[in-house]
Amino acid sequence: MSALDPQWLDVQYNNRARIPDHAALFERWREASAVARQGSPGARLNLAYGEHPDERLDVFPSSRPEAPILVFIHGGYWRSLSKDDHSFVAPALVQAGATVVVPEYSLCPTVSIEQIALQMARALAWVYRHAAEWGGDAKRIVLAGHSAGGHLTAMLLCCRWRDVGPDLPPQLVHGGLSISGLFDLEPLRLTPFLKDDLRMTPASVKRLSPAFFPRPKRPLMAVVGADESEEFLRQNLLIRHQWGPSAVPICETVAYCNHLNIVNGLADPASRLHHLALRLLGLV
Repeated sequence: MSALDPQWLDVQYNNRARIPDHAALFERWREASAVARQGSPGARLNLAYGEHPDERLDVFPSSRPEAPILVFIHGGYWRSLSKDDHSFVAPALVQAGATVVVPEYSLCPTVSIEQIALQMARALAWVYRHAAEWGGDAKRIVLAGHSAGGHLTAMLLCCRWRDVGPDLPPQLVHGGLSISGLFDLEPLRLTPFLKDDLRMTPASVKRLSPAFFPRPKRPLMAVVGADESEEFLRQNLLIRHQWGPSAVPICETVAYCNHLNIVNGLADPASRLHHLALRLLGLV
């Protein structure tokens, strides 16, 4: 089947249709996230990183002095889900010695993917400037992102931070972990169930496809579930092929995982995903 065939693209990218129990999984995320927020008395919730009402983030501080910081960017095809659905990733990482930040962003079609990427750049700049206020180490900020968040992770590794703010270092992000990320957005521009919300053009695809950017100076680890679609497996291999092994030292599939349950690994100290995050943070 042609990679540009609309019906085939829907089959490849519509993960909710591919995962019958997705609604129950989302509910478990929401419940676990509410428990995580209630069980984190030191958490600082809904802090403003910008002027828009959506520009808010949650900080789950570590008790470790000058703790490394992991910023987790949620997925949902840039058009759904929320930071409040993903607090569950924080407790195990905090227990391991990291401070965890979970930012919110506006959603398509109210805004464009370009605007979301700029929001995340503002969030990262805010984290760098305020890290010391909650015991974080601004020199050790790493990113992890799922799906659309994996895309944004790769984008931010390529960010020209001095253009965001003259007080920012050239390499603000120490490294990134992309979980089932998207790096070539041309297929999504043509995918029927997405295209009306994402409203991408050939020009915006070029601006928003990090696979075709110059390789960054900081590493990206790229993982994908073994049970995901051919296209998600291709996307994961593509970033390694385009950026090379020096920029993408880890390019792996995770056994028995689909596009959604793979995220659970971040909250599981026994999982490969959790271990990779700790490696980026310098905690193992």
